Amino acid sequence: MTTPRWTISIDAGGTFTDAVARSSGGAIREAKVASTPEDPSLGLRNAVAALEGQGVQLPDVSLVCHGTTVATNATLTGALGRAALVTTAGFRDVLGYRQQHRPDVYSLTPSRPAELVPRELRFEIEERLDSAGRVLAPVDPASLESVIARLREAAPEAIAVSLLFSYLDDAHERQVGAALRAAFPDTPVTLSSEVAREFREYPRTATTAINAALRPLVEAYLGRASGALAASGVASPLLVMQSNGGSAPASRAGADAHRLVLSGPAGGVAGLRALAESLDEPNLISLDMGGTSTDVCLLRGGAIPFTTVQEIQDHTLLAPTVDIHTIGAGGGSIAWIDRAGSLKVGPASAKAVPGPACYGRGGVEPTISDAHVVLGTLGAGELAGGLVIDRDLAAAAVSRVAGPLGMTVEEGAEAILAIGLAHMVRAVRKVSVERGLDAREFSLVPFGGAGPLHAGLILRHLALKQAIIPVRPGLFAADGLLVAGLKLDRSQTLLCEAGPERIPEIRDWFAASAREAADQLARDGVGAERVEYAATVDCRYRGQGFELNVALDGWGEAELADIPARFHAAHHERYGHSNAGEPVEIVTVRLTTTGGIERAAERRVPAPERRLPADAVVAEREVLLPGCGRVVAPIVDRGLLPAGAAFHGPAIIQQMDATTVILPGQLVRVTSTLDLIVTEDARAEESR
Repeated sequence: MTTPRWTISIDAGGTFTDAVARSSGGAIREAKVASTPEDPSLGLRNAVAALEGQGVQLPDVSLVCHGTTVATNATLTGALGRAALVTTAGFRDVLGYRQQHRPDVYSLTPSRPAELVPRELRFEIEERLDSAGRVLAPVDPASLESVIARLREAAPEAIAVSLLFSYLDDAHERQVGAALRAAFPDTPVTLSSEVAREFREYPRTATTAINAALRPLVEAYLGRASGALAASGVASPLLVMQSNGGSAPASRAGADAHRLVLSGPAGGVAGLRALAESLDEPNLISLDMGGTSTDVCLLRGGAIPFTTVQEIQDHTLLAPTVDIHTIGAGGGSIAWIDRAGSLKVGPASAKAVPGPACYGRGGVEPTISDAHVVLGTLGAGELAGGLVIDRDLAAAAVSRVAGPLGMTVEEGAEAILAIGLAHMVRAVRKVSVERGLDAREFSLVPFGGAGPLHAGLILRHLALKQAIIPVRPGLFAADGLLVAGLKLDRSQTLLCEAGPERIPEIRDWFAASAREAADQLARDGVGAERVEYAATVDCRYRGQGFELNVALDGWGEAELADIPARFHAAHHERYGHSNAGEPVEIVTVRLTTTGGIERAAERRVPAPERRLPADAVVAEREVLLPGCGRVVAPIVDRGLLPAGAAFHGPAIIQQMDATTVILPGQLVRVTSTLDLIVTEDARAEESR
């Protein structure tokens, strides 16, 4: 009998570290342990140990994929490594001038955004290219030696090199980089031409600096994570989720640390696309709600939305990224009273330590989770990770804001939840209604530990088509990590007018990039039969300041000749007008290469329609549902729900990793994949 092989996905969040193991025989094991912010690799090892305790044979693990917030937290908090910048003479202050945007135009006392590299660590070198990539002045050896000597005195943790127009010709950067790597063999050196071959000086330099400053932290963490897995008995490769929704081997992910800034949320979006295919529901809106924040993403026609530019902590980052809208509203978001006496919720969070007051780990500030406990929608008892819910502690925390506002504890809890819900509704509207889309055509997919708590409320507030609760909502992001496979992104700024004479150059770039990417994936262990390519171009009308990304079907002569027509159509769809007689400028060409990873198919079971089994109702509880008043709701064990079961709200559906709240007048159906479909019951709507 063949021994089953296992794959493991681990998502380290702010409160919990989630893990899912799948065997080649179809078995699934789940674990949810407390995160360890002081060293996330400890949480990684604890999660693996929990899976081992459920029968996963660690020597038989063939692959581990990991979503991490190490790069995210370091960038958001400014806790970056001490990096130095080497740049062309005269361009030392690009990081200070930025793009000359003022964050607060009308402020009389504006505060300057933090600079990524302090001025005393920015060094100039004598060399110069012109805007066509022609050499005006070669690298001056004496200048290079002087910079090396000054870097020795400064002793930075990392070095970034961003020379003028190096995206056109990187020979000077490679020469400088080789000298620096020889002089500082133990210090990571990042070249802009290796991470962002795109124009616009500040974004390219900022991206290089962020990557350099993240590398000491990320590379050290990935080393500890790999060591923790090895110490646990796992000898398989470690993959790390990137912001683009695909993975990279840990052995080279550290060198592209800037691509990990949205590592964790991207796993959920990858899982969202797989869910869309599984249920044949191409229009979805995700609501990934954890302890600190909520991430919202809209899939239209089953396509994941991407952006090529991120804005993070007032800095611009050039890296293909899943287009996610994030708000500071999570289960641990703290409620507080401002100086005007108004109740606010978030963005400050109780985080993993101490966490919400109801966890009994020292937290005293009221949070959204505490409000749910007071209202009864989150019941007392034990949660994943050994946490125990204490209603008395939750009530004491909520009274800290309810008392000063003249409210009862329950009124205060309702107010906290109402404000938190308003933040979530606004976020969903921002990615749908505010982009001209009809929310009624989209299904809500709430996941994360706190997402399903708000499924019924958001469904009713926004009149969405339905809500889909995944079979493992609290582990959904972790389970999605392996769906997208490995992914490589390549780009090159061209700045040329579209026309027949440029087709050979563009075709050759795509062909060469595809060969390089396929070779890299082959070294990563992905066979050629599982490699796919997606070609796009950034275009604009001559004189425009910003571009539109246009998808191509390939890079043959016919496809490249069709670029202007595709751009005119895309411009008309986005802005409502186009000018077919205006020349089209090709700004940047892009190629995304994906290497698929084998994964066991989701189990399907027969789903004849049936009533809710009596044994699935394990208790009843009086709860206070916003907008519905006090009701007695059955407590349903999700693990006992068969495919095809259908029942009406109110109901509280409990499982190891999440709690789902169903309102009166809503209908729940269990699919053949054991996902839950929640809709407004037409009969209830007619009676209202």
